[in-house]
Amino acid sequence: MRLTRITVRPDVCTGKPCIRDLRFPVARLLRLLAARQTPDQILTAYPYLEAADIDEALGYAASLAEDETIEFGG
Repeated sequence: MRLTRITVRPDVCTGKPCIRDLRFPVARLLRLLAARQTPDQILTAYPYLEAADIDEALGYAASLAEDETIEFGG
């Protein structure tokens, strides 16, 4: 799996996976979804996020659950 919307940089959020260098950790997005917020609610609350960010975060979580090899970068 190759990710283009999730970035990992040591100088952004202490190297944790973030959405497009926005200092918005993927874990936060997944927690919002786990708390039953809908994608529309999330996109309204965080207008700088895009639907594709949510899709990629879910794919990333699924890959981690399957223990796939993940590559970051465009």
